[in-house]
Amino acid sequence: MYSLLLGTIVGALIGGANLTQTVNIVVTGSQSVMGTVVRVLAAGVFAGVMMESGAANAIARGIVTKFGESLAILSLALATMIITAVGVFIPVAVLIVAPIALEVGSRMKISKLALLVALSGGGKAGNIISPNPNTIAAAHGFNIELSQLMVADFVPAVFGLIATVLIATLLRHHGEIASMADVAANQDQETDAEPSQLPTLKAAIVAPVLAVILLLLNPVGHILQIQVLEKFEVDAMYILPLAGLVGMLAMHQGRQVLAYTKAGMARMTDVVLILIGAGAIGGLITTSTLPAMIVHLIKISGISGTFLAPIAGILMAAATASTSTGVILATGSFGKAILAFGTAPLAAAVMVHTGATVIDHLPQGNYFHVTANAMNMTLKDRMKSVPYESAVGLTMTIVGTIMFTLF
Repeated sequence: MYSLLLGTIVGALIGGANLTQTVNIVVTGSQSVMGTVVRVLAAGVFAGVMMESGAANAIARGIVTKFGESLAILSLALATMIITAVGVFIPVAVLIVAPIALEVGSRMKISKLALLVALSGGGKAGNIISPNPNTIAAAHGFNIELSQLMVADFVPAVFGLIATVLIATLLRHHGEIASMADVAANQDQETDAEPSQLPTLKAAIVAPVLAVILLLLNPVGHILQIQVLEKFEVDAMYILPLAGLVGMLAMHQGRQVLAYTKAGMARMTDVVLILIGAGAIGGLITTSTLPAMIVHLIKISGISGTFLAPIAGILMAAATASTSTGVILATGSFGKAILAFGTAPLAAAVMVHTGATVIDHLPQGNYFHVTANAMNMTLKDRMKSVPYESAVGLTMTIVGTIMFTLF
């Protein structure tokens, strides 16, 4: 956040703004993300319930158990995808599934590289169809419903899962094989991803199933032209906390309402601060002539303006090593320029959002280090998975772009 604010101030002053104008740019830019911030805080209630109650852990173990060890890589990738898709942050989703992955990998002689690619790729696929901050930011940035974007991202997510399983399968014997020593090292790490008592799978899925049903009512109504459902336009700000509270009651954890919501809000604090910083620098870029210059360069180069959307998502997420920050920067800084080329808001949101998953796992971000620790990998070994993770994100970006350019 400090880096983003400092960049905004220095950029404004170098660009010719005085001190008063610089303050106005920071304030205006920060105000532009308040809608996203409110929705992210609301999502914190849902995330807190899923993580603190052990519901996410129960779902992950249920999926792996159901598929069995013969389909280990598919089950691990799918488990991480679903855990992320139901509203758990991708680093936390990897932390939750990592102990299970290491146990399975040690028995099936699967390399840690393949396991990490399975978890990270599955998490990326789930992240673009989840009510997480990045999806909220992309939807709000282009003024569309969260559920619309979640539905539109489903096909790219499926292709991302397929790419993940194929790549991880090819890598299963490359690099260091997972061992029980890695399992022990993982268990020694202090994390709340392993609660002592897990709820039943049936109780654990109540919150995410209810959230998905309520979020999809309006899009389904439009598709099927059901007038009653078409009028059901309830924002995610209401749906996610409600689903979390109902899920809490289903798991007989009603007395934990304050503890779970407080923990969920606490997890969102860092995200909110970063979004404010990203909004400030987005305000600077929007105020400047940079978007107009980029539009001009694209026009004279002969490249289709449609490609500005995925390129903006890729570059902004790479610069910040964060999907959420990358999306907020891309939409805030280049949103108007993208739409100026005639790109539909939903298409723009899909391409920016999928593009932000291509290089969002670089070492300057916390995800790189959290996942390295979760898999008990050195930084050198962790770097080896970067191109394979990028291949998964690029697959989803290509599919999303083709969907909205050719079809």
